[in-house]
Amino acid sequence: MTEADKTKVDMPSDNEVVVTRKFDAPRALVFDAFTKPELVMQWLFGPDEWRMAECEIDLRVGGSFRYVWRHAKDGDIVLRGVYREVSPPERLVHTELFDEDWTGGETLVTTLFEEHDGVTTVTTTVRYSSQKTRDDALKTGMTEGWSQSYDRLDSFLASH
Repeated sequence: MTEADKTKVDMPSDNEVVVTRKFDAPRALVFDAFTKPELVMQWLFGPDEWRMAECEIDLRVGGSFRYVWRHAKDGDIVLRGVYREVSPPERLVHTELFDEDWTGGETLVTTLFEEHDGVTTVTTTVRYSSQKTRDDALKTGMTEGWSQSYDRLDSFLASH
């Protein structure tokens, strides 16, 4: 991948963030990396100083997930959600809500996986309850954490 293929962030509306990244791996493997706990634990850390401590996934419509990230000084952050659509290996739709809600309520997340010539493009749209909540989320450094996680996913995929 070239530098131009790194994580891209767009804001197509007042309450949305769209994150896009290309991975040099087949779509089925990338989808598995997003949906199998033993694989998620290997790359989905967020910012470098936060490590995933727990990962539970019940991958079905109506099923839930729970991620726990741990920081040496700041403790734990817990994110939960419910799957609204599961269409392997092309689409996931789920809700997200942090236990200590700093995003102004539940978000709706849609992730698409598209493969062309062995390269998978992952496009994730996060819909917030308002422009203010979206802007507040962006101020946390979430896009930098997302980019760091995707860098780790690149490394993970290269080794599998």
